[in-house]
Amino acid sequence: MTRSAALMFAAALEVCCTSALAQPKDWDAIQIKSSRVSEHVYMLEGEGGNIGVSAGDDGVFLIDDQYAPLTPKVVAAVKEISDKPIRFLINTHWHGDHTGGNENLGKAGVLIIAHDNVYKRLSEGGVIELLKQSYPPASKAALPVITFNDTATLHLNGDDVTAHHLPPAHTDGDSYIQFRKENVIHTGDVFASYRYPFIDVQSGGSVRGVVRAIDHLLPLIDEKTKIIPGHGGLPSKKDVLAYRRMIATVADRVESMAKAGKSLQEVIAAKPTRDFDEQWGKFRKPDVFVEIVYSGFAPKKAADVSAETSKHHQARPTAKPALNSLPDPP
Repeated sequence: MTRSAALMFAAALEVCCTSALAQPKDWDAIQIKSSRVSEHVYMLEGEGGNIGVSAGDDGVFLIDDQYAPLTPKVVAAVKEISDKPIRFLINTHWHGDHTGGNENLGKAGVLIIAHDNVYKRLSEGGVIELLKQSYPPASKAALPVITFNDTATLHLNGDDVTAHHLPPAHTDGDSYIQFRKENVIHTGDVFASYRYPFIDVQSGGSVRGVVRAIDHLLPLIDEKTKIIPGHGGLPSKKDVLAYRRMIATVADRVESMAKAGKSLQEVIAAKPTRDFDEQWGKFRKPDVFVEIVYSGFAPKKAADVSAETSKHHQARPTAKPALNSLPDPP
């Protein structure tokens, strides 16, 4: 049995064994879509964060891995791109829709890399108070084997691929991945195409941090840069600029009202996202995004998260109960 076949069998077995713990989801219906981004770089879309794939003579390098039940499909999609083994995996941050496949891949011998804070949050577990969720520690196989503080570079497949840690933004462990020669950037969840983002304040994130992260990325992006977002389709630099304008404008409006002592209900009623809802409000409803932003400026005043917020962020199943409750906040 090949390593890939063994990996797929093990993943399927573990999914079966944990199905009673999982939120209802028709994983069989989810398809993995592959898009070629550049000569050696691809993007996989399925359920959860977008996966980056570097494939070449040196093997396969993954950026994020979605959920454990999808590992066999992810591996199959990679095999359609390259018959080389998956050697490396880097997590852009700790959320379960980007790290749910870690345990399956780690057990298959894939070397996992992440920022120090990703290791810390996965190994210790944690909470996201806004979503009323708590998460137990991840298993040893799911943890990064190599961690970094600022940058980590892989020299493979004819390119210099560098993971750069960003100051706290979506979380405190965010990294973007830059392919210098192929002019490709995987942003992780500091940028998401065509949707209002989730900002994990409990994990050190902040709306102002997201703006700063985008300001850091923009000088690296030219008209030919290919951008793999944390979620959504392939965007252009124009889309990133529009995203920055949206977040900065909503943050200014919400912060001003929060500092004036307005309640969450009053801020929502003021509709601070009104001129952005048509473009950005199709996945995450505007009121939910306002609540997320408000919680960062006035966390002690934030009301309980709405039932709709909880619906959008239900924990999804992973390979073992230790990972079963990792968050789903794209």
